[in-house]
Amino acid sequence: MPHVEPAHLMELALGNDISSDDPGALRHIAACDRCREELSLITRVVVSARGVEESDLPAAPPERVWQHITQELSATEKTHGLSMASAESHRTRRSTNPHGRTLRYALGLLAGIAFVRWWSRGRQAP
Repeated sequence: MPHVEPAHLMELALGNDISSDDPGALRHIAACDRCREELSLITRVVVSARGVEESDLPAAPPERVWQHITQELSATEKTHGLSMASAESHRTRRSTNPHGRTLRYALGLLAGIAFVRWWSRGRQAP
């Protein structure tokens, strides 16, 4: 059997009920160090991501940072067609969007998985 597809490993790590080829994939993972290690790494990322709490997220920058950004945008408003109002509305929209946190969790999880895959491939012998 060929190596287990990364998407299948992800589904297993997430604990999702997937297809009927799980017994074959599980037998392969039990016999294949590479797939077993990749599943282990992905599982660690999933467990870490699920343990993230709101307090773990980065804090909003201080107001002085937004003031500086607004000043910079104001200085370049004519050349780039930007307005301070659009910058302010973007900042407000980002901080009050209830789906933003879920999106940031998902993006963080995907970034973590991508990093683990990149890092583990660098450690594998050719």
